Amino acid sequence: MSLLNNASFDVTPTLSSNKEAPVNPVIVIPTYVSGKRRAPSYDVVTTYDHVTPITHQGELPRCLASLRDREVAVPIILLVAAEPGVEDEAAAKIREIATAYREQLTIQVVDAELLDRFYALTDDLGFTHLPEGVALRGYGAIRNLGLVIAAIRGFTEVIFIDDDEVIIDPDFLKKAMYGLGKLSKKGIPVLVKSGFFIDRKGMWKSSQKQSWYNRCWAQGELFNEWIAKAMSGPRLSRSNSLYGGLMAIHREAYRRVAFDPWISRGEDLDYLLNLRMYGGGVWFDNKWSIQHLPPVERTEAQRFRQDIYRWIYEHRKLEYSKTQIDLLQIAPHSLDPYPGPFLDHSITSRVFITALLRVIGRSADRSGYLKAAIAARREAKAYAEVFCARYFEFQASWPQVLGALENDPRLKALFGGESNVQEWETQALESGAEATLASPLEDVFAAPPAPYSAGIESSLPTIASDSDQPAREEGLLDFDLDLKALGLED
Repeated sequence: MSLLNNASFDVTPTLSSNKEAPVNPVIVIPTYVSGKRRAPSYDVVTTYDHVTPITHQGELPRCLASLRDREVAVPIILLVAAEPGVEDEAAAKIREIATAYREQLTIQVVDAELLDRFYALTDDLGFTHLPEGVALRGYGAIRNLGLVIAAIRGFTEVIFIDDDEVIIDPDFLKKAMYGLGKLSKKGIPVLVKSGFFIDRKGMWKSSQKQSWYNRCWAQGELFNEWIAKAMSGPRLSRSNSLYGGLMAIHREAYRRVAFDPWISRGEDLDYLLNLRMYGGGVWFDNKWSIQHLPPVERTEAQRFRQDIYRWIYEHRKLEYSKTQIDLLQIAPHSLDPYPGPFLDHSITSRVFITALLRVIGRSADRSGYLKAAIAARREAKAYAEVFCARYFEFQASWPQVLGALENDPRLKALFGGESNVQEWETQALESGAEATLASPLEDVFAAPPAPYSAGIESSLPTIASDSDQPAREEGLLDFDLDLKALGLED
């Protein structure tokens, strides 16, 4: 019998504007490790902006040192996303780095071996398809793993930062918690918030230069127009953007809405869209910041190819949401000046024209942009058509699945801390965990998708539908799917 039809889930917020609720935050830091030589990847989900070779120390020590120096005294979870074949080496490397800071910081390292133990237990609960959406591969799935561990360990707030950032504000944690889990003056819960990045020069605007071949792709210019208004407004304002390397998510939000495991990049902005569809939103805190010091690694053509998948996927998601009665519709113009223009029906022609202009204007990587132009007309559309609906099937079961995982005593023993990892089976047996477990639950991810009305009934504040546009119908599958390019051979 389906979990969706039997599990009860209390979605009443536990927020109050009159009293202080207890806080128990955790910082989650994904770190990406490759082999000695990075082979070019054509998998849009597992191609990352910043990967550290196994032979390099990378930026993580600098990040941890800044947390130590600023005395950010909350638990830290390191998620080790390693390239296949170097998982053990990567785990040993990250544990060695973490050891140097254990006297001042409480750090737990989550690697492939620990994840396998987690999967073994979730298999017993019937969630055999959980690895599709909770994993150490892909931006969205990695974020979901952080949320799952936070839920199991009982953390009330999750603060995501990246390993190529440093804490420069001594009040970083205080500012992260400001307003989170509280009600605004209008009675709206502040459940997800973001701050802003500062670059090496201390600037918070995008430094992306506007060239003639980017006339249809002015991301930096449009973003700067938006953030300039947000920075000059009240401290907390409704946000059009979300920084994955600086976001705080309250338990009342992360128990309801999951990240999309199939987004190529920009899983942070995608999460903002998902929240809006379910009646929530993101707040921008113009006093909360972090310094972003990324290494220069990837080619612009490779990043652009992923952006093509990303924006076409987002447009498809918004169109798909119009067919679902339980989702609030989002009009692209409601997110102007950014990212609205990248979410409307012009996105396909926009990426195609930009790719061709870059072939002319950036001849050094001509072949890369030619491939990107082809992707704009073929694989990216097919990818969006195939995987967009899969996210909503995954999301429909997220609250119930997370509720089952966070209450399982064996999982609590597994993630109870570094000292407990090796003896998790013994501790579970000694605590009588096995005797108290309910019968295995049906794998809701393997079951046929239920009508979306069977999903969660969110009690987040209702945002009136901001779409007055009729649903558009487009023939996205007017060609044969390139299964190999999509990684769908199986």
